[in-house]
Amino acid sequence: MIDFHYEANFDLENSEKYTRWINNILISENANLGELSYIFCTDEYLIKLNKKYLGHDTYTDIVTFNYSEEGVMSGEIYISVDRVRENALKFQEDFITELHRVMAHGVLHLLGYNDKTESEREEMRTKENEKINLFHVKQ
Repeated sequence: MIDFHYEANFDLENSEKYTRWINNILISENANLGELSYIFCTDEYLIKLNKKYLGHDTYTDIVTFNYSEEGVMSGEIYISVDRVRENALKFQEDFITELHRVMAHGVLHLLGYNDKTESEREEMRTKENEKINLFHVKQ
């Protein structure tokens, strides 16, 4: 099950399409879905979580909590809408594409992909692009 929650002045348009897209990401990775929650929030909301649970006093676009077990992917993905907007400007990308990148990024983390090393970052970026393209596939 995929749920969307809002702790910011933001709503996904056509959340059913997003649900289908995320399910297609999981199918493409041969993954089984347990429970997945996306929480769209503000910078301030996310930095509090980042400090409390990860000990990081920095702004970020995403924090992912992985509850997966025994081949079933489950977790919570917190996304700062403020940071996604700012990063879209910084990287000269439109907001929706940057949002898709971050949403896919969270799922990829839950599936075991990392981005600590240069080679991991390259693989993550390739996977993000692949998963973004799935959004535009006729569903």
